Amino acid sequence: MTRIGFLGPLGTFTEQALMSQPDLAQGEFVLFRTMPDVLDAVESGEVDLGFVAIENSIEGTVNLSQDELAFNHDLLIQREVVLDIEHCLMAPTGTSLDDVKVVLSIPVATAQCHAFLRNRVGRAELRAANSTAEGARLASELGVGHAAVAPCSAAALYGLDILVADIADHPGNQTRFVVVAREGIPAPTGHDRTALVIYQRADEPGSLISILQEFAARRINLSNLLSRPTKDGGLGDYCFIIYADGHIADELLADAVRALRAKQGRVKFLGSYPAAGAHAHEAREHADARWREADDWIRSLREKIRD
Repeated sequence: MTRIGFLGPLGTFTEQALMSQPDLAQGEFVLFRTMPDVLDAVESGEVDLGFVAIENSIEGTVNLSQDELAFNHDLLIQREVVLDIEHCLMAPTGTSLDDVKVVLSIPVATAQCHAFLRNRVGRAELRAANSTAEGARLASELGVGHAAVAPCSAAALYGLDILVADIADHPGNQTRFVVVAREGIPAPTGHDRTALVIYQRADEPGSLISILQEFAARRINLSNLLSRPTKDGGLGDYCFIIYADGHIADELLADAVRALRAKQGRVKFLGSYPAAGAHAHEAREHADARWREADDWIRSLREKIRD
């Protein structure tokens, strides 16, 4: 049976997202205290797969897991899963909003509910937990005066009352999760995404444009682009993490990655995997066809070279 590691305890959004995948829901679950712990376990072979959050539609990139994948682990993304998120404020029975003195949750969750928390329980201390579900469990143990920002399902699991449901600052809150493994690239589906880390050969004017031109020239759409400090180069030393539509098996995307490797020197491949949701492919398909036609033309010219 496949062993799958994810952020515990039970009742997290991560568990909800994992359970939405019928094949993964049949696996053996192993819970960890932090997302880096999950990724460590995958790399060591303690578990077969890891399941971690990587992006939120309100707060943006989950830097903790994104940086771990970019800098500290050699793992490959196998698929992505997008989950609709509903944060709830919950507390032990008998607690009112006026009673709340401490709110517990993972910081990325309280950040998504910042306006609500400031306006409705503005005097409460925001105390970090390792996960939303751990915040709910701690609030249950600590009693009246303590509340948590967590999934509604965590209230029943830990015996809490929901004080206010759906407290995110913006509607349509979603989180993107990824499945990671030590090795293996899923076969192309025609609806894929490729993740790369690209280091600049030199910090100079036009370096980012030079990178982006490789994708623009081939009509490859970028679904996400972010810059992150390289951790070891001092202030101002940044790399770029790019999520591009397409699969490394696609001739066009492979050509772009080849050019970047030759031009920039350091390119880390984070995976090619099935993308979640519906996307338009017409532009990329047309670009693929043009690239193949051009490649055939070049090949025909080279065949005319005299020995």
